[in-house]
Amino acid sequence: MSWTKIDITNDQGQKVSAQAPIIVSASRSTDIPAFYADWFVERWKQGYIKWKNPFNGVPLYVAFAKTRSVVFWTKNPRPMMKHLSFLQENVKNFYFQFTLNDYDLEGYEGNVPNVQSRINTFIELSKAIGKQHVIWRFDPMILTDSITVDTLLERVENIGDQLQNHTNKLVFSFADIAIYTKVKNNLKKENIAYQEFTETTMHQFAKGLQELNKKWNFEIGTCAEKIPLEQYGIEHNKCVDDDLMFDLFKHDTELVKFLGKEHLLQHDLFGIPKKEKKLKDKGQRELCGCIMSKDIGQYNTCPHECVYCYANTSKEVARRNYKTYKENPNCDTITGI
Repeated sequence: MSWTKIDITNDQGQKVSAQAPIIVSASRSTDIPAFYADWFVERWKQGYIKWKNPFNGVPLYVAFAKTRSVVFWTKNPRPMMKHLSFLQENVKNFYFQFTLNDYDLEGYEGNVPNVQSRINTFIELSKAIGKQHVIWRFDPMILTDSITVDTLLERVENIGDQLQNHTNKLVFSFADIAIYTKVKNNLKKENIAYQEFTETTMHQFAKGLQELNKKWNFEIGTCAEKIPLEQYGIEHNKCVDDDLMFDLFKHDTELVKFLGKEHLLQHDLFGIPKKEKKLKDKGQRELCGCIMSKDIGQYNTCPHECVYCYANTSKEVARRNYKTYKENPNCDTITGI
């Protein structure tokens, strides 16, 4: 399945063809709420953005005319929160994937606010838009010569105890460093003695998390993990999630129709199961459960300076690109050029 194309007029007055996605991801590639919140709001008002293919540099226009839902990914939504009224009036169907890790002692997320301030932000956001609209991610779980499974569980417990009334869900992943060459190189550059998770340590962590969840009662899921952990009450998650969208936004008949779930609004006298639409995002990893969306972020534009980041070639490249954006914040691309 591909997105509908429509004609739009860009900022230069040219008529161009644009993708018109039903679902927008903002963004796996960079933190739009933290660094590009003003840009997103202005581009939403203009009705489109220009996105550059990271593999061949070819530009693509993305229009919001048919967008029915937006998934925000962030480690610090504070800059976006001043725009919540705008989002609620114009975007309407949105939720946040809020990554709230605790690597403060190690400094692994160099330009991210400290963990307690982010917990406070999480709670404030949850109260403003409803806890079902804010999902807690601890992503990734990292083992090193000084961070053990027990260390991770202690840090998860500290955050979970404070968020237990402010979200319904926790999503996590195990750092899979070996498959990302640039991540491995960056960790080596930082002299971080990381350790790959084994099945034994994965089960050890999952069992500990199951015990912690007895007091929280969160839904818990893994992100793009092969290992089955259902015995611990942990499911395989969909971050861009059609089931969650239906639960939150079933009033939007156009979105429900796209999701192929209109039959769930009807009473079926015969109880005949309906065949669900196949909406899996084929552009993601095989183990990713997300449904299709159009991501509007760009690699090498996030200045959070996380040492494990797969979306930046280096901190220096991200800093340079963010500086370029700040010099031209009204550009239709996130890179400012």
